[in-house]
Amino acid sequence: MEHDETGCHPLQEGPILCVNNCGFFGSPANMNMCSKCYKDLILKQEQAKFAASSIENIVNGSSSGNNNESAVADAANVHDDLMQVKAISVPPSNSSTSTEAGEPKAKEGPNRCNSCKKRVGLTGFKCRCGNLFCGSHRYSEKHDCPFDYRSAGQDAIAKANPVVKAEKLDKI
Repeated sequence: MEHDETGCHPLQEGPILCVNNCGFFGSPANMNMCSKCYKDLILKQEQAKFAASSIENIVNGSSSGNNNESAVADAANVHDDLMQVKAISVPPSNSSTSTEAGEPKAKEGPNRCNSCKKRVGLTGFKCRCGNLFCGSHRYSEKHDCPFDYRSAGQDAIAKANPVVKAEKLDKI
């Protein structure tokens, strides 16, 4: 009787399962749904509002009022953002285009050292000359590398340290 007079409700014992029976626990703040089901419900409601307002604008014309137009614009922005996220998450597949063009893809064999032809697998070292080498041939002096390290170093230093010339001072 004391609870009825004060308006307080007794606390429920134990956690509440989501009303959508997804297996997660819900909370009273989310209408006894888990966070994922609640977000899905809110998203569906926003999409329904957007669809209803767009249909209403089509039926009534665009002269219905500025409040509806701003609400439709906000809903459209939310809908566009969701579509962009979905579009970004889908990577294009390059394998289907190469098979459609009729070019058979050459089957790549096991990774081998370019000097001794030893199988290196994932432990191979890629040199700046573009070849793959085992642990004993990974250094440039061991495999007679044609890459010019000296000119590459000079170019890197030239880019990192531009020439700075001071202005001449006027002598009095």
